[in-house]
Amino acid sequence: MTINQGDELWRPSAAQISETRLAAYMQWLSSRHHRKFDGYQDLWQWSVDDLEAFWTSIWEFFDIQADGDPVRVLPVASMPGAKWFPDVRLNYAEHVFRNATSAHPALISRYENRELRQVSWQELEEATGALAATLRSLGVSAGDRVVSYMPNLPETVVAFLACASIGAIWSSCSPEMGVSVVVDRFQQIQPKVMFAVDSYSYNGKVHDRSATVAELLEKLPSILKVVHVAGPNSAAPAKAWPEAMPWEQAIAKPSPLAYARLPFDHPLWIVYSSGTTGMPKAMVHGHGGIVLTHLKTMQLQHDVRPGDRFMFLGSTGWIVWNLMVGSLLSGATVIQYDGNPTYPNSETLWRFIDEQKVTHFGCGAAFLIQSKKEGIEPNTLGRFDALRTINSTGSPLPLDAYEWVYAKVKSDLWLASISGGTDIASGFVASAACLPVNAGEIQCPELGVAAYAYNEAGQPVLNEVGELVITKPMPSMPLYFWADEGGKRYRESYFDEFEGVWRHGDWILFTERGTAIIYGRSDTTINRYGIRMGTAEIYRVVEALAEVKDSLVVDLEYLGRPSFMPLFVVTRPGVVLDDALKARIKEQVRSKASARHVPNDIYQVDEIPRTLTGKKMELPVRKLLLGSPAEKVASPDAMANPHSMQYFVEFAQRLAQQPAGV
Repeated sequence: MTINQGDELWRPSAAQISETRLAAYMQWLSSRHHRKFDGYQDLWQWSVDDLEAFWTSIWEFFDIQADGDPVRVLPVASMPGAKWFPDVRLNYAEHVFRNATSAHPALISRYENRELRQVSWQELEEATGALAATLRSLGVSAGDRVVSYMPNLPETVVAFLACASIGAIWSSCSPEMGVSVVVDRFQQIQPKVMFAVDSYSYNGKVHDRSATVAELLEKLPSILKVVHVAGPNSAAPAKAWPEAMPWEQAIAKPSPLAYARLPFDHPLWIVYSSGTTGMPKAMVHGHGGIVLTHLKTMQLQHDVRPGDRFMFLGSTGWIVWNLMVGSLLSGATVIQYDGNPTYPNSETLWRFIDEQKVTHFGCGAAFLIQSKKEGIEPNTLGRFDALRTINSTGSPLPLDAYEWVYAKVKSDLWLASISGGTDIASGFVASAACLPVNAGEIQCPELGVAAYAYNEAGQPVLNEVGELVITKPMPSMPLYFWADEGGKRYRESYFDEFEGVWRHGDWILFTERGTAIIYGRSDTTINRYGIRMGTAEIYRVVEALAEVKDSLVVDLEYLGRPSFMPLFVVTRPGVVLDDALKARIKEQVRSKASARHVPNDIYQVDEIPRTLTGKKMELPVRKLLLGSPAEKVASPDAMANPHSMQYFVEFAQRLAQQPAGV
């Protein structure tokens, strides 16, 4: 069967819709507030037209526990600078543990080369209470920063919840990230304590990180204590770490879990999103905004119910980890999966999903695409009776991948593409269990998210590709960027193009049905395999090599095209880009920046195209290589070296003659 863009592939039955949390919410609105809506689109329109009424309903429906009066919802509605619920105090961890039960576990964790671990709610609460007490004994208090260099383990969840309970601010990098990338992030926030593993497993291999952690501690002098979580190479390690405390010691002394109720906008975590220049942006999200948003997103958009088993493939350096842990707010069991999902073979993860009765499976589109390419037929490996939905994110899902899921995984399945980001810790456009699935389209904007496509004149458009913008504030927008004096970088990141309107940096099209199609980044930030990284971070490590004078990198993934990321380098005089140098450059990116951002290939050029002000012309080159005419991507009069574009014109011609991604 060949499917076309927009073809309806699945529609929920009336019985399925009636069981959803969204249906329960709409029934509650009707009986409690006498508000009735003609379907999801009508509900969404109300949610963005009357923000205060909508978010008050979210507060009431989810029975938010707080001190103070929530009557003042949005006294300051301008962007940037919106102010939500200024008169209340609450705590994220308290809202997690009100779901504690003996009926089902809190965590189920699979880690390469280790036995499956199951953590009860009681065990999670006890470990969190003990660790919170230890952190307080180390002098950690509300507002202090605590960081993690850990895989997706139960210990990582415990550490985060312990920080949240006392008001310490959490921040995380995954252990495959190199030293310079981690330092660029953590140095900005001056953490007091770090949780770290000595090693981790990936693809059946143990990767030692003891020396890496030692180097991080040298470059992060604000860290007074490191809590050592033993990895698969635990026999080696942490003696070189000054002031190290074993994890077992950190949780050894039982202590009742207490919750510090904090202002609505008290920082919960700091997460990072990179641009094309400068340091990664250290974005601060608050307790209240995340509690409200994750309850809304998890239950009303993803239909997460108590006892569901929620799993999202992603490292601890990707915002989907934070979202996954947020399913605990809804009483779900978090299914953790760390390591290579195709180890020891490509059937492994699919068997695991069936065996563990996963109800919600989320992944980067690349995983589904790869499973299809390898000829995997999950429906021959298990029944997937429990699996209700698959969420795909990180990049657009091509049409043939939609077809594969319904043919080879399960026909009665809610396959929902979603798109959001680190910036808001949730979705702009996402899913709703009452709506059909149309091939190549995202089902809807999220409730409370005033998402539109703007043309260059700043006008909303339908059935036309435009800039993704948000016209009204959301509780989970960043409170601010850390160490951003006067908020200058915050404003430049989102509000430099349309006054008072958030510009996200994605190309998007909204259809008349309310569905959306994402066409990739409108800026040059690389979102590769679901992990966003600024090009500046790649340039920093590539150009640190003595042989490299200048460089430019673009990712050509677009509308379902497989990721193809070429790197162009200008070498020092007399240096030839041979296979040995290519290998060194790739290893430099892999070890110092990110293993997910190693270029597919490297090309030697004479010059990197630059503007008259000296900026690398990344976006024009990307547009050119994606097929735009040269005369439309850049004016020679605006370039310092217009002759440099000829190489890229010829490269684009050669690329157009090859299969996508080759």
